[in-house]
Amino acid sequence: MTLAESKKIRNLKRLIILLSIIIPAVVAVLFRVRIDGVDLSFLPPVYASINGLTASLLVIALLAIRSGVRTFHERIIKLCLGLSLLFLACYVAYHMTSDPATYYGAYKTIYYVILVSHIVLSVVIIPLVLFTFLFAVQGNFKRHKKWARIAWPLWFYVAVSGVVVYLMISPYYPV
Repeated sequence: MTLAESKKIRNLKRLIILLSIIIPAVVAVLFRVRIDGVDLSFLPPVYASINGLTASLLVIALLAIRSGVRTFHERIIKLCLGLSLLFLACYVAYHMTSDPATYYGAYKTIYYVILVSHIVLSVVIIPLVLFTFLFAVQGNFKRHKKWARIAWPLWFYVAVSGVVVYLMISPYYPV
């Protein structure tokens, strides 16, 4: 590896760390911003569907790489990254324009366990997924595979649990 390549990789690693801090911080700040007069109440089923699609595509990506179809795997993972960004944008936009829903169902403890684990792991997967992706881009497939064994199941859980949280809270959305 040349000095320029080494410097580029070092800068990308710093960017991943920075994004891993900034994204959750910005989301937390934006959750306190309230924009009135904008109706984005249609978004929860949209971003739940994005989560469901992401989960499905993650399974397809896993099957593709296990079948040795690396190019298809790469394309699907890039699509999953894009969908995750789209999800985040929709999710933040909805919460900036809508009152929060409160869960009143019989499975309150289960709901909050899933919700909290979903939120915590959605923060944890940012650096995991980005570093895993970086290792693949670098061609460091040994390290990529090692990280993917951790990142993939957590990313998949976050995508699936996002759908479950939506299904559980949807009857309690403000009308």
